Amino acid sequence: MRQKKPLYRSVNTRTRGVFHRSGGDYRWSRRREDRVHDGAMRGKQRRGLDYTPLFKFLLSRLGEDWDAVHAEAVARLDRPEPIFWMVARSDTEKSPFVLIGENAYYSGLFVDADNRLRQVDPDLRVEHMEPGCACCTHTFNGVPFTRKYDPSAD
Repeated sequence: MRQKKPLYRSVNTRTRGVFHRSGGDYRWSRRREDRVHDGAMRGKQRRGLDYTPLFKFLLSRLGEDWDAVHAEAVARLDRPEPIFWMVARSDTEKSPFVLIGENAYYSGLFVDADNRLRQVDPDLRVEHMEPGCACCTHTFNGVPFTRKYDPSAD
């Protein structure tokens, strides 16, 4: 049996122009007297992975049984946490859309009472979304926004 492709991909983080926002703060604070030592330096950041294939996989499985979708997704991921970036675990976490990164929006998902994967707002379309700045390409479910940035809306 042929193994399915993973639901994430590696991104080149060593190329020119790729900057990591966090890190390096420890070197400036390690000799300060008021700093409480919290143990050895350890890396918590996971860089270089893009979960766009996971998000498209979840969107393609709308209306299907959640247990089967979740089992397949977990089997094809390195860790299960990114699933719940999009799928709300409770009613308080439900949102019509979720922001992944700086300018990639995806439909918010949840599991209904019949254990089916559903969209929080099925009527939300890319035409309804408005970008927050003029410098970036904003996308909704992988499709670029059709509306232009309106500076008077700020």
